Amino acid sequence: QVQLVESGGGLVQPGGSLRLSCAASGSNFRGAVIGWYRQAPGKQRSVVAHIDFDTAITRYTDSVKGRFTISRDNAKNTVYLQMNTLKPEDTAVYYCHIENSSTWGQGTQVTVSS
Repeated sequence: QVQLVESGGGLVQPGGSLRLSCAASGSNFRGAVIGWYRQAPGKQRSVVAHIDFDTAITRYTDSVKGRFTISRDNAKNTVYLQMNTLKPEDTAVYYCHIENSSTWGQGTQVTVSS
């Protein structure tokens, strides 16, 4: 069974940057669309960005366009989420997910606060 390992979360000030990583073990991302999702306290889990691992075609939710970048490294079988100009409303647990599957990462906490 494929497992996703997320890392890179932490505490940053507004305007700061953070890079999240999602690495697959036991399988690879070939032929898959990988999504980053987030869930803040009292809110529903929502999609942040998607990347087609083979074509690198990306999509973003409007609130992060121009600030976040999703990318992948084929050799490392890893998907990244570069988050710039972070805002307090970006505070959430961030998860990676293989679309059309039940596979999720464990989540990594991102806190944006002064």
